[in-house]
Amino acid sequence: MNKLKIVTLTALLAMPFVGLSPAHAQQTQKPAKTGGGKATTDAISRAVEKDPRVQANGKNWRLDKATVVDATRPRVLLIGDSILNGYQGLVVKKLQGKAYVDAWVNPYCQSEYFNKLLTDVLQQNGPYDVVHFNLGLHGFQKDRTVKGSSEKLPRIPDGQFEPLTKALVQVIKKANPQAKIIWASTTPISTNGNPMELDPVNNPLIVEHNRMAAKVMAEEKVPVNDLYTPSATHPEMKENSFHWKGAGRNLQGEAVVAAVLKELPAKRQAVLPIDGQAK
Repeated sequence: MNKLKIVTLTALLAMPFVGLSPAHAQQTQKPAKTGGGKATTDAISRAVEKDPRVQANGKNWRLDKATVVDATRPRVLLIGDSILNGYQGLVVKKLQGKAYVDAWVNPYCQSEYFNKLLTDVLQQNGPYDVVHFNLGLHGFQKDRTVKGSSEKLPRIPDGQFEPLTKALVQVIKKANPQAKIIWASTTPISTNGNPMELDPVNNPLIVEHNRMAAKVMAEEKVPVNDLYTPSATHPEMKENSFHWKGAGRNLQGEAVVAAVLKELPAKRQAVLPIDGQAK
């Protein structure tokens, strides 16, 4: 087994900055409805990531919404890339009876375009009590475009990662001011054809992006869910360069559940009307 040199998020944060209804009630997931938010829904469903390594991993990009039948139960929004596809099911299952979980699986990275979509998603589908997001496996590639969006999304320009990440957090705070926000670090990238070996070219950029994002979260007082360190510690759980086997997905899902439960209120702060679907 190759020994990996692991840079933990804890070490990064040690730099100049630190970064209720009956339990048997079922949660069902359904794609977001069209209507007033049709433009946003279309943008989500049409988006295609051209890099074959970071596709949605067997499922389409989408916004899955839980059916709300108890207006007092807290609501959670998970935002992420294809890694979210892996742990979404476990998080929904573990939070059943405690929270309704929506999941926005998308191919975007920090950009003004993404922030416009994020604002729409939050305004059309919130309010949420907890917003947990991980974005990082998109936006580091060179010459990257996403079909279906109104702009090309190249690698995040030098000097723009921190301000764009700060703007993302501020969008959530403005559109959903009562929500507790949690940022999850980006998981490691392995070499093509050898999941046990960290990519010597791209993974250092992921580590640097995690470092910069942790700095922003410390400034914005946003809790950090470190998915990078435990994932990097278990390279045997890798499926390919980006994605994870069942054990890895469960490891990440358990970490997400623990982070969400730490911030989850017992009841909703803003009670919604019951009509079978969140507003």
